[in-house]
This record gives sequence, structure tokens and C-alpha cells, in this order.
Amino acid sequence: MTRFGYTLMTEQSGPRELVKYAVAAEPAGFDFEVSSDHYSPWLTEQGHAPYAWTVLGAVAQATERVGLMTYVTCPTLRYHPAVVAQKAATLQILAEGRFTLGLGSGENLNEHVVGAGWPAIGQRQEMLTEAIEIIRALHTGELVDYRGQHFDVESARVWDLPEEAVEIGVAVAGERGLEQLAPLADHLIGTEPRADLIEGWNGIDGAPTIGSPARAVGQIPICWAPSEEAAVALAHEQFRWFAGGWKVNADLPTPAGFAGATQFVRPEDVADAIPCGPDLDKIVDSVSAYWEAGFTDIALVQVGDALQEQFLTDAALPLLEKLRAAAPSS
Repeated sequence: MTRFGYTLMTEQSGPRELVKYAVAAEPAGFDFEVSSDHYSPWLTEQGHAPYAWTVLGAVAQATERVGLMTYVTCPTLRYHPAVVAQKAATLQILAEGRFTLGLGSGENLNEHVVGAGWPAIGQRQEMLTEAIEIIRALHTGELVDYRGQHFDVESARVWDLPEEAVEIGVAVAGERGLEQLAPLADHLIGTEPRADLIEGWNGIDGAPTIGSPARAVGQIPICWAPSEEAAVALAHEQFRWFAGGWKVNADLPTPAGFAGATQFVRPEDVADAIPCGPDLDKIVDSVSAYWEAGFTDIALVQVGDALQEQFLTDAALPLLEKLRAAAPSS
């Protein structure tokens, strides 16, 4: 059965609001909730970037049923992997087994702030590989010493471990990433509805098979609003950065850079990429690209802080009913 999630978009909402939306999303019927982990918003107009792990700790205590996930944390520059191992274990305890650690190679926007530079993608994937090895080792509860090309760990132990192990999802987009990372992960995270990504993952020796036991988790922005005109205007203001694609988005360093790179993106360009307006069938049609590609889990991003409460109150339940009626049941 296809699972549908709600995105806690830290770039567009403050911490108290995010917890409030997370609580409202549970009775609205979402199966899981994912949180971005950013130091900066993509655009100044978004205006927020609270610490995702504090928010998720509060959400874990304020919800009962929904799965929780980072989408995604980069455990290589802004955070040392030994620290990620500790906080993921703590969050799993607070969530009572509902947490999945989503990891990726990061974006310059968030990672450059610690002054460590921005490595090329090949090096970032090597760093991510080492980071996962360190996190896995520390989650055994044993004393860990590690000497790698990029990271060292000395006499480290995670003292508070959850009863249920923390599963790891990894964001991958190409053949090299699949070969390196799929055998180390429990689940796939993808930014595009690509069937070749699912097929490639399932073809890697040692990778868990998508559907059983692994999940393939995708994410799609939508901009529900009572009028299409208002939705397009909001999506253009808040999400025109989305038009650049992952390769561009990974490398630009500041919100000002994203503003400059997207200054010629028109509202109609955004509307072509993001379903906008009150038409729920139009949203379902866009989301269907993910389950048709073989994704098992799809997280929705409702664009803009101003419409979150109305979306959750008025649109989420009927939208989820339509999505579940249209999606594969097994």
C-alpha cells in the first residue's frame, strides 16, 4: 500500500508552527511526517530555518502514530557523523520506534556555514559512505574507534540506545551513488519520480529490495489554495528555486544566489512544475508519477506557511482519500 506523508518545511515556518502543523497532520490522516534540515531558507521570502532536531523532538512527544523522518540530514560537514548517531538514537527513543534517519550528501546552502568548504560530489559521497559506517557502528552500543579518509572517531559510545534500531534512508540520484550507498541503506530516498532509480537500486548486490523490505520515499511540492491565481502567486514567491533542479540547488551557497539564479523564472514556469489551486484531481495526477515509477512512500510539501492550517483543515482529508483510491493498494 502506498503511504502518504506530510512535510515539515523548516524553510517556510517557525518552530512552534511546525509542531502545530505536525500535530494537525496526524488526525488529518497522513501516514508519516518528514522534516527538512536546513541552516538557511532557499529564498529570503521563506524566512525561516529552525533547528530540525529540536522540532522533531517536540513532534515526537506531541504525536502518537505517524512515522517521523529527516528529509534529509547531511552527516558530513555541519554535523560530525558521531553526533548524528547520538541524536538519531535519542530521537528514536522519544518517538518510540517511529523514526527513520534520512541522510544525503547535502547542499552548499546549509553546509558551507561551518567554513569547511564545499567538496565535489564524488568526495561528498565518499564522506557519506564513511558517515553511515560510523553511525551503524555507534548504534551497536559498542565502543568505537574509527580511522577513515575523511573522519576519525575516538573512544566513542552512544549510551542511550532505542529498543528498535534506527533504520537509514539514503538520498541517491545517479549510478555512482547507487553503487556506493544502496548496500549500506535500509531505504531509498529520491527527489524525482524515476523508475530507473528504483530499477537501479534493485539491481545492486546487497541492496534491500524496494517494496520488501525497503521503502522508496519521494517528495513532491503542491500549492493548494482556494483559487488557482493565488496558488500560482504563492508558489512563485516561495518555491521558484525549485525550478533549478538538484544539480543547481546542491551548489548555490546563499538565498541571494538562489534569488539571482531564479530572477527570470515566471509564475507560469512554476505552475508547470508544481500543481497549483483547489483542483485535487490535478494534484493526484502529479503525485501519481511517483507510484507509477515504483515509489512506496510519497511526502507532500504544501507550499507557503500562510495556507498550512487551511490545507490541513479543508483539503488534506479529501486529498488523501483521492490519493489512496488512485494509488496501488499493494
